[in-house]
Amino acid sequence: MSAETPPTWKRHLQTIVDHRAFQTTIITLILINAVIVGLETYPDLYGEYKPWFFFSDQLLLWIFTLEIAMRFFAAKSVRSFFQNGWNWFDFLIVGSSHLLAGAHFVTVLRILRVLRVLRAISVIPSLRRLVDALLMTIPAMGNIMLLMFIIFYIFAVMGTMLYQQIAPEYFGSLGLSMLTLFQVVTLESWAEEVMRPLLHVPWSWLYFVSFILVGTFIVFNLFIGVIVNNVEKTQEDEDEEDETKKEVQALRHEIQSLKTLIEQQNNNHKE
Repeated sequence: MSAETPPTWKRHLQTIVDHRAFQTTIITLILINAVIVGLETYPDLYGEYKPWFFFSDQLLLWIFTLEIAMRFFAAKSVRSFFQNGWNWFDFLIVGSSHLLAGAHFVTVLRILRVLRVLRAISVIPSLRRLVDALLMTIPAMGNIMLLMFIIFYIFAVMGTMLYQQIAPEYFGSLGLSMLTLFQVVTLESWAEEVMRPLLHVPWSWLYFVSFILVGTFIVFNLFIGVIVNNVEKTQEDEDEEDETKKEVQALRHEIQSLKTLIEQQNNNHKE
């Protein structure tokens, strides 16, 4: 057998792992795990059915362990498996649940059970694509965050100078002014609580309106633009990867057909 061609059992296992029914089953089990962890937050319910909760948790943990083991053995190599960051994520969450299964880590273990719900991100392609796009935005976010900090700082200094004596609860210091501007930029009750009490000050409306225009409608749209751009880029990369996989599978099928044809011809010549 060629070194490039994986064994038959590995190909069968890969087919099972990539099957839609397998992925749907894992997603369903993750959601069931989320419901069970949520029910555990009710003390009366948890106290009455504690053995059942323990059994279901152990059962789900070993199912998830089997799933990761199947994906591990279906991978081309150990290196290819751990090159995927999402495989690392799943491996660490499930592995830590086994390591911290002792009675001294009950609280930590229950928290880890909640974290298992995050595995839905690694299983559902659309969520995985969204998180990948968010991670890709981190380098670009640095410049946007710096720009936002400069804008916040300038308006905070101006607000402290203008309204420190009039509204000390909002602009009494530079730190309070920054916090007030954060409330304003989120558009959370800023007009009623912050701006309107200061409307008697001449041109105070200009300060808040200009900050809203710059901080919310310009800087926040930069964040959205970067995220949307990276989501589209991630989608294009995944489409290219899927197309490459289809081409590789088609080539493998053709190679297998050629091998079968050559073997048949060799057998005919021997006869």
